[in-house]
Amino acid sequence: MSTKPPRAKPLPVEDRRAMLIEATLPLLLEHGNAVTTRQIADRAGIAEGTIFRAFDSKDDLIDAVVARQVDPEPFRRRLRGIDTTLPLEQRITAIVALMRDRFTTVFSLMSVIGHRGPHPSDDSRREFSEIIARILAPDLDRLTVTADRAAQVIRMLTLAASVPHVRNGPEFDDAEIAALILHGIDGFPVPGPTAPGSPLVASPRTAPAPAADSTLIPALP
Repeated sequence: MSTKPPRAKPLPVEDRRAMLIEATLPLLLEHGNAVTTRQIADRAGIAEGTIFRAFDSKDDLIDAVVARQVDPEPFRRRLRGIDTTLPLEQRITAIVALMRDRFTTVFSLMSVIGHRGPHPSDDSRREFSEIIARILAPDLDRLTVTADRAAQVIRMLTLAASVPHVRNGPEFDDAEIAALILHGIDGFPVPGPTAPGSPLVASPRTAPAPAADSTLIPALP
């Protein structure tokens, strides 16, 4: 007499939620808010009704997907994992690669479903700047700006390069963005502004740019 194989134990609710969030993200990027629970169930390999044992509605599931993508902590953990013994150029390239991955996913998601997450807070920006300062710490003496200013420049240029309608042209790769951050377009560092509203002054081509006095650089958020 044959016996039936034992039934697999049902997933804990949190594991089921995580599995559904992972399955739903690529469908949202493809279909936007028009994605159906049938499509999600097929992608996850479950019965459609199982979705509603983890989420009250499709909108609740979409909100959870967005919350997972805009949560800064996983991104911060990856930044903290960058090896500070690497050459500066490699560290900047690693930062850029992680930021581009985050920006591309978040902006692609928002473009198809609309903005559904919180805006970055001052605390979030401050935490990012502190992490970047730790990554750059071994080479701060060779930079012409403070760590805060460097974090702002890295974020600004990487963001602009990651958004097609802002970039308005061919894509940049991670190494190219890192080179622009470090050396600009003429290969020589440019010191930061010496006072709020002052213009950038190109460094002399006959000598390296002097290190900027951090007390003269305006505070950044």
